[in-house]
Amino acid sequence: MERYGTVMIGTLAAPATEVDALIREWMDQRKVPGFLHEDVMLCDDGKTIVMTVFFDSEASYKALADDPEQSRWYEERLSPLLDGDPQWLDGHWRYSIDPGSP
Repeated sequence: MERYGTVMIGTLAAPATEVDALIREWMDQRKVPGFLHEDVMLCDDGKTIVMTVFFDSEASYKALADDPEQSRWYEERLSPLLDGDPQWLDGHWRYSIDPGSP
């Protein structure tokens, strides 16, 4: 199965609970074609946040990345909760290791 996506590494400027609530709101309101799932990690320092976002294809991811509504949401809603610009790493997910799968 092809999967494409991004990893965001950022520093929080607001409590993690605010980011959690915003991401859940985005999930409820936006039904993005090709979106598979997102994992979010709050690092032990309490400030570093890592998000991994998975899509069914590069085309689906790029459609969202090029969507003016998504850009507006990021600039107006998520960016203010971060301290500076995060690092973004885009690419093809090669595989996932799950010891519970055959």
